[in-house]
Amino acid sequence: MDITSKANNVRISPKKLRIVADSVRGLNVNKALSSLGYMDQKGAYIIRKTLASAVANAENNEDFNTDMNSVSIKTITVDEGPALKRFRARAQGRANRIKKRTSHLKIVIG
Repeated sequence: MDITSKANNVRISPKKLRIVADSVRGLNVNKALSSLGYMDQKGAYIIRKTLASAVANAENNEDFNTDMNSVSIKTITVDEGPALKRFRARAQGRANRIKKRTSHLKIVIG
């Protein structure tokens, strides 16, 4: 049985979040949580929080009778969310656009 957890509109670019997601994809849940705890990236905290939510969903909301040591991460999907558009003043009255990117994160364990 697959258990899903999502985090939408996270204020980190998908490129930065995918680097952390690639390092824990396919690992055991307990091993992934412990390794994410020692990473310094902002994305590690976000993925760890979403993965902990998926574990809590498995324990509380579903009839998931198996031991958590046998559960692994099936898929981690990082998609691009809506970008916040800002402007920076430049010389001679011009302006440059700044896109502050967001991400959609989806974790499936089973």
